[in-house]
Amino acid sequence: MNTQLSILIVDDVSTVRSFLSQTLMHLGIDNVKEASTASQCISECQAANYDMIFLDIELPDGDGKNLISQINELSPETNVVMVSAHSGVDNVKDAIDKGAKGFVVKPFTPKKIAAMLKKFYPDLENA
Repeated sequence: MNTQLSILIVDDVSTVRSFLSQTLMHLGIDNVKEASTASQCISECQAANYDMIFLDIELPDGDGKNLISQINELSPETNVVMVSAHSGVDNVKDAIDKGAKGFVVKPFTPKKIAAMLKKFYPDLENA
């Protein structure tokens, strides 16, 4: 079954984006877009509605946590999942307080990504 989820990956590191993208494809999700900056992320959100966004906290042109409210305004249905190597409790709490629905710590495994998808979309077959 092809899962009709649309997912946006926002990270300034291309290897992270491609790893995450490949992981999602293995899980049967082929509607995956990528952005490498905060401004690209916002224009993607203005152009389309995403079910889920994997959002890096540290972007070259802004703080991912500050993007959450903009994303939630543009697209309240979107599940924003923060991605960061800095998993300090304050960082996680701050992201959740600002409206993130989840938090993935780098380096992440395909299992972690699958578990995060399962949390929001329990019907996913491959996850």
